[in-house]
Amino acid sequence: MYLGRIVAAGMTKSGLISVLYRVSSRSFPNREAKIMNNSIAIIPKAGFEKDIFINPYIAYNCIKFAGDWVIATNGSQTDPIAEKIANGMSARDAFAISMLALDYEKDKYNTPRIGAAANAKQKKIILGIIRKDYMQIAEFDCHPGKLYYVSTYEHNSISEEHCDRNYEVKTADEACSYIMGKGIFANFANPVTAATAIFINDKFELAVT
Repeated sequence: MYLGRIVAAGMTKSGLISVLYRVSSRSFPNREAKIMNNSIAIIPKAGFEKDIFINPYIAYNCIKFAGDWVIATNGSQTDPIAEKIANGMSARDAFAISMLALDYEKDKYNTPRIGAAANAKQKKIILGIIRKDYMQIAEFDCHPGKLYYVSTYEHNSISEEHCDRNYEVKTADEACSYIMGKGIFANFANPVTAATAIFINDKFELAVT
C-alpha cells in the first residue's frame, strides 16, 4: 500500500518519547534527509537540485525544536509551527493556525499537510492533518509501545486505527529503520528517506537514513 509521506509520534515499550518522519515517493525519490545543526531538512540529492523547480514542495525542514516540543511535518509548516510554540502559543493552536493558513499543497495531487509533535516532559503528542476536504488536530497521552501515525494518502485521518502498538527501538537510528520498513510500516511502499528524534538521557537524539 502506498501512503506517501508519514509522520508518527509516541513512546517505545521501554518509555522513549519519539517523533518519526518518512518520505515515501513515486514521483520524486531522489531526496535525502540531512541533519542541519539542531534540525533536519529534506533536500534533493546531488544532481537532482533542479527538481525543486518542478515541484517546490519537495524540499523543507522536516524536524525542528521549540521549547519542550519536537515537531515533524511534511512541508513548510514546520517552521511557523515551531516559531509559534517558541513564542508561547500552545502546540495545539500552533498546529491549527499554521496548517489552516498554509492549507493543503496545491500540487496536482492536492497533497495534504501533516504533522506530529511530542513533549517528553508532559508525555504528550499531537498529530495534525489538513486535506482539501478535512482538517483534524488530535492530542494523545503517551503510552508504552503506542506509536500514532498519519499519512498523506490512504491513512489520512487520525485515529486509534492508525497506531502501531508494538513500537520498540533503542536509538534514533533504529527508529529510522523502523519507520522505513518494520512493524506496521513494513506494509507501506516506496520508502525513500527518514528522519527521527528520540528523547534519550534527558535530550533528543536525531538520526536520518
